[in-house]
Amino acid sequence: MKRSRRDLLKSVAALTLASGIPGRAARAQQPIRVGFSIAQTGPISGGGQAALVALRMWADDVNARGGLLGRKVELVVYDDQGSPSITPGIYAKLIDVDKVDLLIAPYGTVPTAPILPFARQRKLLLMGNFSFEVNARIQHDMWFNNAPWNDASSWSEGFFKIGQAQGARTIAFLAADNEFAQNLARGARALAKQAGLRTVYEQNYPPSTVDFSPMVRGIRAARPEIAFVASYPADSVAIVRSVREIGVGETVKVFGGGMVGLQYTPIMESLGAALNGILNYNTYVPGAKYEGVDDFFRRYSRRAAEAKVDPLGYYLTPFSYAIGQLLEQAVNATGSLDHPRLSQYLRTNEMKTIVGPVRYRKDGEWANPRIITTQFQGVKDKDIEQFKTPGVQVILHPDSHKNGNLRAPFEKARA
Repeated sequence: MKRSRRDLLKSVAALTLASGIPGRAARAQQPIRVGFSIAQTGPISGGGQAALVALRMWADDVNARGGLLGRKVELVVYDDQGSPSITPGIYAKLIDVDKVDLLIAPYGTVPTAPILPFARQRKLLLMGNFSFEVNARIQHDMWFNNAPWNDASSWSEGFFKIGQAQGARTIAFLAADNEFAQNLARGARALAKQAGLRTVYEQNYPPSTVDFSPMVRGIRAARPEIAFVASYPADSVAIVRSVREIGVGETVKVFGGGMVGLQYTPIMESLGAALNGILNYNTYVPGAKYEGVDDFFRRYSRRAAEAKVDPLGYYLTPFSYAIGQLLEQAVNATGSLDHPRLSQYLRTNEMKTIVGPVRYRKDGEWANPRIITTQFQGVKDKDIEQFKTPGVQVILHPDSHKNGNLRAPFEKARA
């Protein structure tokens, strides 16, 4: 007896399922894989470990809501040690071997910079994670950095406004010789030039430097009124300790600016009173309010205790969680994992996150930066609880968040 075409097609479909060849239904049950590397060891691991906890919180939350497009989200994560020599190989593996659907960049400028050309060549959407000006030259149109700054002006304007308000006319620069610090220092020099500040000391140092006493003495001898420092966590700790031992002299009105690491709870607890007087950039401290962030920190504190990472996580973690929120909104709105479609949505829409509304400008940076400038005041040694209280990191800029006044000059503020 002859079989109809419909019967034949049904038979083929049944054989396909029986043989284990995945059809559309089977593919729909596979998880959406989000791939990235992050520093779990190495010099910036304090931030990386905390950021990973936040990203895992987002994955758990979205899966509890039923996933994305009806599929569970799975994170594929590697430790990049904060090293730019490691990240290109990791991201090639994520795409070519792990076959991830979506990509998040490493935490930080230095490990992110080498993968921008790869993402551009492959036409891949890449969500940035607290990097700085890595896309300035590459101009990848599918790059979206989640960080509350966009250029050196947004990062450092508070520091310079406060310094100028003290009548400062001279400046010293100390910067690590790496991608992040040089980008930041270059922008700070431009701001100093616009302000008519005269540079009396300028020194770049190798990232391997451990003894900063000659440079601190150099700043002291140059007698600047502003000392701008662009440093990574280990450098920041060593510089603060050298300053405490040697001092920078009575002429310095404000000191700090671009010191990464002084936002990490373990470092703050370790340095204690040595932090007093330092004026530095920050992203969130108690007293800065965003809708939804308080609930996030309540939940984060429990997860952080289990993971034994930064117990407060103010600096980075809410922004890391927000990366997931941005991806989630783009995927749900477009009903797609297509990178060009997702990029178009991210480029043209304002999105709601726990760190406030986010809209992107053409280069993939925030259109409306929200950096705060804070000064450590009244910090005591070996007291982690003090950092939960508004007023220990006093917000001095912008005016909309200001909750105290500057203590100056720097040597007096250190007391």
